[in-house]
Amino acid sequence: QLQLVESGGGLVQGGGSLRLSCTASGRTFSGYAMGWFRQAPGKERIFVAAINWNSGTSSYEDSAKGRFTISRDNTKNTVYLQMNSLKPEDTAVYYCAASYGVLPYKMHEYYYWGQGTQVTVSS
Repeated sequence: QLQLVESGGGLVQGGGSLRLSCTASGRTFSGYAMGWFRQAPGKERIFVAAINWNSGTSSYEDSAKGRFTISRDNTKNTVYLQMNSLKPEDTAVYYCAASYGVLPYKMHEYYYWGQGTQVTVSS
């Protein structure tokens, strides 16, 4: 089992920044591609960003491109999501997840999930 714990969420004004962290334990972190998803109230959970095992490649959902950056530090078993220029529509619970895939963007490709961290962006 791989345990994932997110942190770094909070309340921020529109235009502000937050950095989310997700720390893993229990298995070899570097063996997994990592992703971030988010779920707004009353909506489905959607893909935000993913990064492969050695940070060689990453992918982003369209609304995250140019504003969000995913990164990882395998020595710290941690994946990050730097979010800049935040908008009220970014308000959601953000989840990190681990996959054996290369750069998966579908939920069913992820095997392990964290509990989520709330991000609220005020207008």
